[in-house]
Amino acid sequence: MRFFDAHCDTILQVVEEGRDFLTGPGLHVTLPDLRAAGVCAQVFACFVLEARSPGRAREHAVELIDAVHDLCAAHPSELRLAQTSEDVAEACAERGPTAVIADACGGHCPTAVVLSLEGADPLESEVEALRDFHARGVRLLTLAWDDNAFCGAAFGSGGGLSRQGEELVTLCEELGVMVDVSHASDAAFWDVCRVTTRPFVASHSDCRSLCDVGRNLSDDMIRALAERGGVVGINLAAGFLSQQFADAEAGAREAFWAALRSGEKGLDEAHEAEARATRGLPRPPLNVIAAHVKHLIKVGGEDCVGLGGDLDGIESMPAGIQGVADYPRIAELLLGSGLTEAQVEKVCCGNFSRVLSQTG
Repeated sequence: MRFFDAHCDTILQVVEEGRDFLTGPGLHVTLPDLRAAGVCAQVFACFVLEARSPGRAREHAVELIDAVHDLCAAHPSELRLAQTSEDVAEACAERGPTAVIADACGGHCPTAVVLSLEGADPLESEVEALRDFHARGVRLLTLAWDDNAFCGAAFGSGGGLSRQGEELVTLCEELGVMVDVSHASDAAFWDVCRVTTRPFVASHSDCRSLCDVGRNLSDDMIRALAERGGVVGINLAAGFLSQQFADAEAGAREAFWAALRSGEKGLDEAHEAEARATRGLPRPPLNVIAAHVKHLIKVGGEDCVGLGGDLDGIESMPAGIQGVADYPRIAELLLGSGLTEAQVEKVCCGNFSRVLSQTG
């Protein structure tokens, strides 16, 4: 089974924490694990928040993007920056002795690396700045992590798209940049529905009816996104998959946002305090992943489900999942839960590959 994962925060760990992408102590995603798991396409998110990089959000985003370029240049037989949907289709084509693409790649196709910005803060309130990031290879834009000039966030004020936000979404469609509503507020989600004409995605979100947190999508949202041809990438964070885990970590989550909003702690310090408070919580069982996948299929159909693990950006995952190396276990889980092989292939790879071809 091949895998297309729509969100990881690995490059932030490599650049800011000095993690080794080859040997991977402390990383969920490493170069050997991508290959071993059969990941044909991986979205590398460049997460930059103005509050973390005051006055240099754009500069910091470029540093992260350059670091991804450097990884691809250093490992050309393993990683290839995807500039077009054809690049991803090539990487995700069936491999085998009779496949044309396998012959073209010598039997071994590099993993397609898709660049994304997590949050529009690096645009520094300038819609046209997206053109420069597109030229640098960005092909997916998560509109907001926290509130910004373009879009309200799920844990922010709850505001929708601003006028500039509507212009930004329109420019995304013009350039062929996928619009991502993960982290966006409910109001912003519906504004994106109104403004867009092409499929859009929720790269790393789950189902609110199974786990009632603001980062997840309601059934009405799932239906609307599916009707537009979009895809929801299953987030592997325990607190977005399991209501029991979400309830258990609620106090730590509230303390995180209170410390952040009051200025008592910076983002990194508040996050570490939250991580310490939740580290001992029991991990939910593996089957919570299948429950969210099957609910998405029930509500939106088999074409609206993918994987967006949020790896290297989350602390706790379901039991049995330690990182991208365990993605084949997810495929086995879904097959064992009653999904057909064709449905599992869509979830693991086909749906995100398809939506990229429709937006790029």
